[in-house]
Amino acid sequence: MAALVALAVLLGLGALGAGPARAVETPGAEPPRTQATGLHISNGRLLEANGNDFVMRGVNHAHTWYTTQTQSWADIKALGANTVRVVLSDGHRWTENSPADVAAVVDRCKANRLICVLEVHDTTGYGEEAAAGTLDHAADYWIGLKDVLAGQEDYVVINIGNEPWGNTNPEGWTAPTIASVKKLRAAGFQHTIMVDAPNWGQDWQGVMRANAQSVYDADPTGNLIFSIHMYSVFDTAQEINDYLNAFVNARLPIVIGEFGGPADQWGDPDEDTMLAAAERLDLGYLAWSWSGNTDPVLDLAIGFDPKRLSSWGQRIFHGTNGIAATSREAEIFGGGQADTRAPTAPGTPTAPSVTAASVTLTWPAATDNVGVTGYDVVRVAAGAETPVAASTTTSATVSGLTAATTYTFAVYARDAAGNRSARSATVTVTTDGDGGGTPGTCSVGYRVVGEWPGGFQSEITLRNTGTAPVRDWTLVFAFPDGQRITNMWGGTPAQSGGTVTVTPASYTTTIPAAGSVTLGFTAAKGSTNRSPSTFTLNGGTCARS
Repeated sequence: MAALVALAVLLGLGALGAGPARAVETPGAEPPRTQATGLHISNGRLLEANGNDFVMRGVNHAHTWYTTQTQSWADIKALGANTVRVVLSDGHRWTENSPADVAAVVDRCKANRLICVLEVHDTTGYGEEAAAGTLDHAADYWIGLKDVLAGQEDYVVINIGNEPWGNTNPEGWTAPTIASVKKLRAAGFQHTIMVDAPNWGQDWQGVMRANAQSVYDADPTGNLIFSIHMYSVFDTAQEINDYLNAFVNARLPIVIGEFGGPADQWGDPDEDTMLAAAERLDLGYLAWSWSGNTDPVLDLAIGFDPKRLSSWGQRIFHGTNGIAATSREAEIFGGGQADTRAPTAPGTPTAPSVTAASVTLTWPAATDNVGVTGYDVVRVAAGAETPVAASTTTSATVSGLTAATTYTFAVYARDAAGNRSARSATVTVTTDGDGGGTPGTCSVGYRVVGEWPGGFQSEITLRNTGTAPVRDWTLVFAFPDGQRITNMWGGTPAQSGGTVTVTPASYTTTIPAAGSVTLGFTAAKGSTNRSPSTFTLNGGTCARS
């Protein structure tokens, strides 16, 4: 997402060139390039390996900050998306996503019949944001993942770095963008590469627009697509149409890689025109973001719950020119053949771990003619069922239970088409008699991730250093300089003076033993911004980490 910085008025920008508004693949239209592999570009269009158009219709998912939210892929697919752009970290600013984690991300995309756009977020705002990393560092990260990504060209687009330049000297964007593309090609990558614009992705000074042809020409494969992020800079139909038409007319591929609709303090993005223009021009779009970012301002689903779509989520998935109406699944996943066969029922679940407030269930896998994408755990009582957990693996933990209470559970399997299996046999368990977590068995990491005049953004990592889960927790800390929280995700704040009391969100209610949850917030500040010195969890003081 574009950083919270002041944006200048969109400047008048020159056109890239003239040409037909809709290009088709014709012999001799481009200079000879390396043989295309998988998803590729031809005459300004993103095509599948079979030469047919693929138009992205999807969302962004903040995976690197919410690595346990693996159900999101199935939920995003179930709402009709054909693509998910996945936030990763190369380790420069946030915790690096390992090769094993990235491989699992790709597997989840494929299991849910989603094209995967993988992006490194650490580059955001380079040149203006002091903590940002370089495109060169991001390119090295991708090269380190070559063994994971090789052979995935049909399914994966590599977005080298998110919003890799701020508003300071954005003309500096061009050379490192070309260099990073060449570095990946020299390393043997044949994937379609996506490059983001400067100006925090919004290109309001027109640097990407003016230099797009030279960047494209630097790619020896020609498999390069540009990504514009549209937020409050793009608040009129003319700005949106002029920008997108310039690329289409020049036969340069472009996608709206992020965009928002809700108004902010800098303006009101014209999302209706963005969606209409994308549909008219057959261009892809990827809405920001699924959940957990600026809850609920730009969260499509509140608390990662697909049944709790925000008004923004309703607009994107179910509105005019939205995902449900315009998305078409990639043909690599089956050529549009309808899947009507349900998976087999999962095996009988067992409960290898039972505490006073949670039960961990495991079960033998179901099978499916295409592939099982997830499992739904239900509580069975008096002949009725209540959904209590979901998982993409053959285990799940059901939390928030009452001590010394008997529960009965069963499991359903489902596939990417939404077909649901018959119910498994049931398992009955009784929770332990001792409830609650021990106060004080905790540590807290606190850091400021960005500042601007009058405000800042921080992250709190709350770790459970004890041997039992901590549930329904309360975290208390005090700001020393009159800071005031304006928005929080991962928890619900109440502030009196400088003292802040935080209770959990629905998806952070339980902190597992030896586990952690992450909270984030934006806040107002004055001239000083010292960090809180003491944090208490359920009345006990936490160590600092």
